[in-house]
Amino acid sequence: MKIASIITSSIDYPGHVSTTIFTIGCNLRCPYCQNKTLVIPSLYPPFLREEYISGELDRRFSFTKFLTITGGEPTLQRDLVSFCRRYSKRGYSIKLDTNGLRPKVLKQVLPYLEYVAMDVKTSLPKYSILGAKRVSSIKESIEILRSSNIDYEFRTTVVPLIVDINDIISIGKLLQGSKKLYLQQFEPSNVLDPKFKEVKPYSPSLLEKFKLLLEDYIEKVEIRV
Repeated sequence: MKIASIITSSIDYPGHVSTTIFTIGCNLRCPYCQNKTLVIPSLYPPFLREEYISGELDRRFSFTKFLTITGGEPTLQRDLVSFCRRYSKRGYSIKLDTNGLRPKVLKQVLPYLEYVAMDVKTSLPKYSILGAKRVSSIKESIEILRSSNIDYEFRTTVVPLIVDINDIISIGKLLQGSKKLYLQQFEPSNVLDPKFKEVKPYSPSLLEKFKLLLEDYIEKVEIRV
């Protein structure tokens, strides 16, 4: 696993303090991404040594049995499945963050997970703006999660220029019947594309309007700011 950092977090695993690891590399180029050092190869930090990661996860287990794997895009890691299998057997409850572009890997790793958070970035036709080439993978990953027995959520960061009211309706239809969707407020700082530093986030009232629209399609819709 190419891992950049390992931290303790109170916000990554719903309802729990978790150990969170950040993997390196991503197959999208979202202009509003705030983890650019994990996305752009020339900015990659040094990888943590495997012995260090193993030692940290053993040490932290007495403090928290919850582990979040985020990135970057974790499903790009060749040994993700074996890593999750190993730490699931050790007793960790594992949550995976993913963009859903690698459904085959998602399906393989699912037996070792307790929770998945999948980003639904925008309506499918707009994924090309973010560098995606095969959007059918998104639909496949959605169905994998919806038909599974594990807990999951979908997440949409509501970025002007990327997500508008028509995209919101399309997302609702795409996720119709799903359990949970979280709308996340856009934060225009430390973004991948400097132009997005000038983009003004949507108002709280407009986020509420988006939430109401989505509640026609999805069981639970909440706003994260």
